[in-house]
Amino acid sequence: MPSIRVPLRVLGLVAATGFWALAFCVAVLAAAPLGRRLALRDWIVHRWARSVVRCLGIRVHVVGGVPSGGCLWVSNHVSYVDIFVLASLRPVAFLSKAEVATWPGIGLVTRIVGIRFIDRNARRALPTIGGILVEEAKNGHGMIFFPEGTTTDGTGLLPFRPALLSSAAEQGFPVHHAAIAYRTPDGVPPAEESVAWIGDDEFVPHMLAFLRIPRVAACVSLGAHPVLETDRKALASRLEGEVRDGLRAAREHLSALSNV
Repeated sequence: MPSIRVPLRVLGLVAATGFWALAFCVAVLAAAPLGRRLALRDWIVHRWARSVVRCLGIRVHVVGGVPSGGCLWVSNHVSYVDIFVLASLRPVAFLSKAEVATWPGIGLVTRIVGIRFIDRNARRALPTIGGILVEEAKNGHGMIFFPEGTTTDGTGLLPFRPALLSSAAEQGFPVHHAAIAYRTPDGVPPAEESVAWIGDDEFVPHMLAFLRIPRVAACVSLGAHPVLETDRKALASRLEGEVRDGLRAAREHLSALSNV
């Protein structure tokens, strides 16, 4: 089985992506109003993400309740896998670093499904982008972004950057929070090495290595209540603390599993 796991999973990913890409094109043609097209897009991304998670052998454990309706939602960031795990929980849209848009294949898919991109070096634009996220949330969309600004190995957090939270603080808009952690089976590299995508890891070699892992457990710990603050730094600080507690709970949940 290990020798054919990678090609089987690649075929599954290609088939799932092709199917939902076709569904997306049909939806765009069938749904004339913009609001309806966006809602269908988010739903299709959700269904596609669920297919991808299954193809990758990821079992998702959820602690807490998934927020519904329009909401602004932050999480820690471990890997590109986070996007599929979180999107498998409900229809959402993401904010991602601009470099992703240039990746072969992946960049095209992310642009088609409507992921918003951000240039992390364009600091003056961050509050404006944050305002767009809040407006989208007010219009009924679930909007997720990663305020650490980059990935970690999943054992801790980097400081949350407050710039993207400026509009949420100024408008008194509540922000939901999640924490995500991973565990791999005994006998394969730990999640900090095999799932986490950090530093100078190249995408294709990392993805091929990930596809060889027989299965992965992911735990998403969701906060019971959103955070509301009128100062962006206070909002970032409180969210960082809540996500840190959630990460601890997620890792404890995974540690308690008898097997992955």
